[in-house]
Formats: sequence, structure tokens, C-alpha cells
Amino acid sequence: MKLSIRTVDLHLRHTFTISRGSRDVIPTVLVEVEAEGIVGRGEASPSAYYGHTPGSVTASIERARPLLEKGDPVRYRALIGDLEAALGGDRAALAALDIAIHDWAGKRLGHPLHRLLGLDPARMPLSSFTIGIDEPARMVEKVREAAGFPILKVKVGTPRDLETVGALRAASRAVFRVDANGGWTAREAVEKARALAALGVEFIEQPLPPDRLDDMAALRRDSPLPLYADESAVTAADVPRLAGRFDGIVVKLVKCGGILGALRMVEVARAVGLKVMFGCMVESSVSISAAAQIGPLADHLDLDGAILITDDPFRGARNVEGHIILPEGPGLGVEPAAG
Repeated sequence: MKLSIRTVDLHLRHTFTISRGSRDVIPTVLVEVEAEGIVGRGEASPSAYYGHTPGSVTASIERARPLLEKGDPVRYRALIGDLEAALGGDRAALAALDIAIHDWAGKRLGHPLHRLLGLDPARMPLSSFTIGIDEPARMVEKVREAAGFPILKVKVGTPRDLETVGALRAASRAVFRVDANGGWTAREAVEKARALAALGVEFIEQPLPPDRLDDMAALRRDSPLPLYADESAVTAADVPRLAGRFDGIVVKLVKCGGILGALRMVEVARAVGLKVMFGCMVESSVSISAAAQIGPLADHLDLDGAILITDDPFRGARNVEGHIILPEGPGLGVEPAAG
């Protein structure tokens, strides 16, 4: 397979703030693999939190070039397995290649990926739309802008969390989910969970830092709301120890190494009684479409990354007020936006 790599900047519609910091521009790494005249597209939006940069991801992908060039993409699961062994734990690089190879395989076989996996798009859950941390009045404005979305994910992790969510609740009757990105202490998590339950919040995502699993067990006993693990749930190997500490996990392709890694996480989560949400980074329609193709496997979706940006280089799966509409084309169904 021939390989090409490039990094592009994605520009956010609004400054995006979580408990760890703010961003206006997000670099993402795009790859293309080609064989038999067929091009497969993949993507990784690197996260410094997981130790990835555009440069590190690009360097890892370059190291995989000899393996790709001699690999057989028709036997795509074996090829992805070989790449996983060769990449030394760089799951972002693996995700980009895994997505591209799955796209290629779907195109080679002439079917959308969801059909190859036997999934029914009619079982696709609604997606949430994310409201980043800001001044409460500005967050109310953002909620009003997102009035068509029935589910909103509110980023929290400040001393004003309850004031903010209360103001948002007064402005919207949408289902609320909150995401602390590990920004709370155990004590405040219990207090805030009780208050958020009274405000009609559905569940809380990653209330405590990922190394506080013992505190999570106690929090789950005391919390009136379900708790979902994001930063604590990176790969399938993390999932068993989360049972009894969380009610569900958040699967992101760039965290776990792509589609095969996501399928493994879902299988383990189901085996230990955890629910599943598919999430995303701020990323283009390539990664969003890849996650959407397996979306029917999830209980919840948070696939809004591509609609948070102004300059998506591609078109693929569409998020229409929370309804994920899959493209009809083979593979991921993604095409260049200018094409």
C-alpha cells in the first residue's frame, strides 16, 4: 500500500474550554493508504493528555510505512494486528491507520463499514452536543444556539459548576450530561452529583482523575447519578477494573487505536456489565464517520467533533440536531469537502 500523511489545522467555531485548558485551533493528522487504485482515509487528532503530538504521530506512522508497503490490505485484520505490534503503543498512530485500512477494505468490497460488520443504522442512538466551559451568560447563549439538539453535554470543573448548570437548565429543557474531565475532588463530586441530580442531569462523565479508582468505588456508592469513565478507560485492558466503580465507559477511536480497538472495548464492557458511549475529540468527518459506522453498538453517542469546527476538509456522516445520518458510500463514505 502507498501511504501519505499530512497535518491540518481545524478551527473551532467557539473557543473550546474544558477543565484542563482552552483551544481555538486543533491540529489533526490525516492519512491516505492506496492499493489497487482504491484510497482509504484515516485520521488521528493527537491529545497532549495522552502524550501525543502531530509530530510524534507522524513519526510513528512513518515507521510503519515498510510494513504497510508489503502488507495485504484484503486481510485487513491481520495487517492491523501487525501494525499494532509494530507501533509500540502509539494508539493515535494506530487509530489513523486502522481507520484508513477499514475504509479501504469497505471500498474494496463495495459496502459501507456498518454493513460489513452486520450493524443496523436504525439502532443508532442520538448524539449529544457539547457546551464548553465559559462565563455562565456565554454558556447560556451557546445553549440557545444549540436549541435543536435534544441532548447537551456540559463541560464542568470550576467552582461555579452548579450555578452554571442551574442557569443552563433555566434556559433549556434538553437532556443534560456533564463532563468534569477528572476535575473534581471526591468530596465535591458527591455534593455536586446530588445537586446535579436535582437539576435533571442524566449522568456524569469522569468526575475524578483516572488514578483515583478507590475513591471512584466510594463515589459510585454515594452518587445518585450514573458515572461514565473516559480518561480512566483508554483500552480494553482498562475496562475490567472499572466494573463496580463506573456504570459505563466512553470509547474514543484515537484513545484505543481505532475500530478494532473500539470493538474490543465494547465486548469487554458488555461482559462486565458496563454501558458504552462512543465519544470523540475535535476532529474531522473522517474520524467522526468511522465512529458513526459502529455507532449502533453504543448506548449513547457524543459525536459532535466535526460540527464544532468551521473548516472540515471532508463530508461524511452528518449530525443533524443529534441524529447521526450515515453516508451511503462504501467504507466510511467520506469524500473531500471540495469534491
